[in-house]
Amino acid sequence: MLVQTARLLPLVAPRRLHHSCSRSARRVLQWTGGRSAAASRGLTSMDPEAPVTDPAPPEAPAGGPAVGLLPGETVVKEGKASILFPSANEVFYNPVQEFNRDLTCAVITEFAREVLAERGVQLAVPGEKERVVVSLAEEAGGQEGQEGQAEQVEEANGAEEPAVVAAVGEKCELGLRVLEALAASGLRSVRFALEVPGLQSITANDFSAKAAALIGRNAEFNGVGHLLRASCRDASMLMYEMRGKKERYDVIDLDPYGSPACFLDAAVQAVGEGGLLCITCTDMAVMAGNSGETCYSKYGSVSIKAKYCHEMALRIILHSLDQRAAVYQRYIQPLLSVSVDFYVRVFVRVFTGQATVKNSASKQALIYNCVGCGSFHLQRMGRRTSDGKHMKYSAATGPPVGPECEHCGQRHQMGGPLWAEPIHDSAFVQKVLSAVSGNPSRFGTSKRIEGVLSMVTEELEDVPLYYTVDNLSSTIHCNTPPLLQFRSALLHAGHRVSLSHACKNAIKTDAPPAAIWDVMRCWEKMNPVKREKLSATSPAFRILSSEPSLQACFTVRPDANPQSRKRHLTRFQENPQAFWGPKARAKSGGGIASDLQDKRKKFQNKRKNQTSDSSQLKSFPCKKFRQGSCSHGDSCCYSHEPEEQKTD
Repeated sequence: MLVQTARLLPLVAPRRLHHSCSRSARRVLQWTGGRSAAASRGLTSMDPEAPVTDPAPPEAPAGGPAVGLLPGETVVKEGKASILFPSANEVFYNPVQEFNRDLTCAVITEFAREVLAERGVQLAVPGEKERVVVSLAEEAGGQEGQEGQAEQVEEANGAEEPAVVAAVGEKCELGLRVLEALAASGLRSVRFALEVPGLQSITANDFSAKAAALIGRNAEFNGVGHLLRASCRDASMLMYEMRGKKERYDVIDLDPYGSPACFLDAAVQAVGEGGLLCITCTDMAVMAGNSGETCYSKYGSVSIKAKYCHEMALRIILHSLDQRAAVYQRYIQPLLSVSVDFYVRVFVRVFTGQATVKNSASKQALIYNCVGCGSFHLQRMGRRTSDGKHMKYSAATGPPVGPECEHCGQRHQMGGPLWAEPIHDSAFVQKVLSAVSGNPSRFGTSKRIEGVLSMVTEELEDVPLYYTVDNLSSTIHCNTPPLLQFRSALLHAGHRVSLSHACKNAIKTDAPPAAIWDVMRCWEKMNPVKREKLSATSPAFRILSSEPSLQACFTVRPDANPQSRKRHLTRFQENPQAFWGPKARAKSGGGIASDLQDKRKKFQNKRKNQTSDSSQLKSFPCKKFRQGSCSHGDSCCYSHEPEEQKTD
């Protein structure tokens, strides 16, 4: 019996086929995205799987001018989008954040699949596996059998035929309303229109008039003007005006240059009930402990310098979101929170409920961090206990530590408050991971998305923050134990342990600090350090002076190596290009200072006048020569010429 995939169906009399084929074939046609219907409306150029070729701009819509390249403009391609981009630095664009945009498209797609299923809408995602149906050539003879099989499948699954099938590039009246509040060139919004099905409208806003004009041209250039609307407004005022229950957006994306703090209050009000907030923070220096007072002024939390700073940044932004939402009797539910490259990205749903908001205090915690050995303890801000049908709320008791660390005798730093609950929804993350793994050609960074999300699913949900093996070893000045052996020792001791996507050599475990230092003491006995060189007041001396209360076993266990590591998934990418971090801020007049790269090279070192070219070192005097201790002679790379004999 001949079979063919649903991808071939629209090629044979698409409009008549839709009315004459069996129910099973008709449903498969709907899963292809309704391309035949799109073709009948003149939307064949919107085929998301059509090859993207450069050149000629698309035909202009009826009554509108053709979109052409202005002097100095180039076409930037990413995903299914082709974006007009000026050569001057008038509109911000960072190609390294393609992973950010790919992940956002994947998350919004799965969010739309969940939400729209309740409205009777089925999504047709390009590239997803299609069902196999009987060839239409034999349909006349076996149509009744096919319909019977289709009905049996429907009865077995208990599923009804969807009323609406939403495809990419088509407006869905029951779909999601999306706002990109800080759109710049509009690349992200155009990708939403071309890659995410089930959207009713997209508002791409930017305060810059040049950026807003470019967004409109990009929407027309990509043929998504029927979905995407450009806006030139203050982002906060735009969201404040849409606070009404009927005007709220289903999805709000905030990806600012720097901190999103000034937009959070408006965002938690303008997102609909159960809506999705997608927020990026690139001010990692503030959130990672370099400026605790600045972090408090922006996010209401004090950041501290510690090895777990990247996960702490995630928990700080979640705390700030929950705190601002609670003012309006709303609360958050984190779906996915990742720390990658030079930024953090969180995806949260926002709900309304006065009773649930009362739990907010018990979801936040202060953190006590030892400045000597790095041990940390969490102190919940509130306490809730169940009394049958009622919940009782009270103040938490503490602190969990004394004036000095029980392990090394050093003092504690106090940071926070920060979010102490799980930062991911494992079920939702698994759905996104399955969709990306089953359709790897959909995104350019699919391999990295699969690696990061695989690590996220392996993380311990109820264990905030982590230790790093190299920092534990550095504290007691011993050799670093292999990662698998250290994990195995904790597993043998009866504790749970996992890796973290936020740091390559991180260890998340429910083991108390005392058990962790016992493991390190046992390792030090196998790899002894020279204790006579340790100061009596050093953390290493105090820790090693105590005998371990457990005998650690370092035999490698099979479950010590997680699947993401066994499969060698792409979890931490290599540097994609030179100076790949945060780009220069866009200027109204465009352009970047000519000496920007020189400044970066100059100030990335501790000494301002340090040079990286060894041929230029002869211009600097040799300090050891002046002291009479240089043994290199004429082969010394520094100058041995007396300073008083130098000529100007």
